[in-house]
Order: sequence, then C-alpha cells, then structure tokens
Amino acid sequence: MASPLDLDQLQTFCAIADCGSFTEAAKRVYKTQSAVSMQIKRLEERLGQVLLLREGRRVTLTNEGEALYGRARRMLKINAEIIDLFSDTDLSGNIRFGVPDDYAVKLLPILLSSFQRTHPKITVDVRCQPSEELLEGMRSGRYDIIVFTQGTMHEFGELFRTEKMYWVASHGGRALSSDPLPLASGPQYCIWRAEAVEALSRMNRDFRIAYTSSNATAISSAVLSDLAVGFLPESALQPGMRVIAEDHNLPRLQDAQIALLRASHAYGGIYDALVRHITEGMGNLPGSRNETPEQAAE
Repeated sequence: MASPLDLDQLQTFCAIADCGSFTEAAKRVYKTQSAVSMQIKRLEERLGQVLLLREGRRVTLTNEGEALYGRARRMLKINAEIIDLFSDTDLSGNIRFGVPDDYAVKLLPILLSSFQRTHPKITVDVRCQPSEELLEGMRSGRYDIIVFTQGTMHEFGELFRTEKMYWVASHGGRALSSDPLPLASGPQYCIWRAEAVEALSRMNRDFRIAYTSSNATAISSAVLSDLAVGFLPESALQPGMRVIAEDHNLPRLQDAQIALLRASHAYGGIYDALVRHITEGMGNLPGSRNETPEQAAE
C-alpha cells in the first residue's frame, strides 16, 4: 500500500507555484530555502515526476506540476476543514483582503462592516485595486484573499457570482446621442473595456475613449456628469444612473464573472469565515434580487 503524501510538502509546492520563486516561497512557509528545495526533491522522488522547472529566476510548473497543483489545493482545503471540525478555538487573526473598487462601494460598507460585527476578533486589511493588480499582488504575497473579475486568464479562481453588464448614462444627458459615442472605461488591460470595444466594433458603432481611469468611482462620476457613457455590472450601478435599454443601438455585453482567489495557506478558520460571508452576502446585495436594474440604480 502506497504511503500518503506529505501535506507539508504539498503546502510548499503550492506556495512555489503561486509566487514562482523558491526564495519567496521559503518566506511564506517559514522555512529556509534549502529546506524548501529538499521538500520539493522528496516530493518529486515520491511521485517519480519533475514538477517544477527553473528558468532563470522564475520557476514554472511542468505539465505534471499543473496536474498536481489543483489536487494539492483541494487536499489542503480538506485538511483545513477537518481541523476546523474538531477545533473549539475562537476565530481571531488578520486577513489581507483585496477587492476591485467596482464592488467596493457596496461590498465594503454592507458586507465587511457586518463581518466585523459578527467576528470582532478578526481584523481585515483592505486594499482596492484593479483585478490585474490584485492578481499580481496575490502572486507576490501581498494578499490572503482577493475578489476579482474573471476573464483574466487565471483558472484557479472560485467563481461565485455572475452579473449582467449594463450600458449606463446620465439621466437627461447628451452623451448617449453623441457621435462618435464617448466612453468612460478602465485602462487597456480592463477585461470589460476589451469586451465593450470588441462588441461596438462588430456592429460598426463609432466610439471614442473619452475618459480612462482605473478607479470605478471616477468612471461613475464621468457618467453621472454626462462626460461619457459607461458600462458596469449590476452591483456597481449608482444612484442617478440611467440603465440604457437595448433599443439604443448598443450591443449586448457579456456577463461579469466575479471570482475569489485564496493564497495556498488561506483555507479553514478565519479565511473560510470571510469567504462564506462574502459569497453569501453578495447574493443578497441590493439590486441582485427581485429588482429591475432601473430600481437598483435609482
């Protein structure tokens, strides 16, 4: 009978895969670099496969490493669940949390404030950044948990919410009737911008990028002040915005996919508590149930 895999080795393997560096992984798992190297050597010998490739300073996964990574994460998750099942310790500690400011307007005051009331011994340090910057921050070890927009070529996120995307304009404004259509959007790497531009181009609708910002509040301000037309997911609609009906010669946009990503250590305990609070709470945000988009935006 084959002996079970060493969870500590799998934890180290996942840390290296997350950050692409033995040196950085050693800091995350609180081991020396030589100890980390020895763990990976033993794991590779145990499985009879090369799992990691060193390419200069960067470490990448082999095909076998890719196959192991998702399974290793599931084992770490189950291990954390078992520990929690038999633990009677009060939840306490600190979580480094990242969220795009598209969702922060509603997510922070509604969800995180209630989380702090129900879990007073858990502190949450929050940073608002665009999804791509959050993903890079996760790779460099700045976060324990992030919420981000799917479509970023990152396959390990836990998709937990899908929302409609809407074209929005100022009530009574002129931006919607302008030609070319002025747009307020995120920077070039923004997945929503790429999809909106592609959709407009397919229908030969003239447009120009009139206002660019990585800050969702700034984009909303540009829309509300009638500088441009924007596009936002349902939960990011703001009071005073006009949701544009489909008969205004604008293409339908793909749904927004909202996902959550954890660091490889962020399972069980305080991390599961925050994840449950976010995923359950976002399903109950105003505008997500039994309201039309117009009602949600008014």
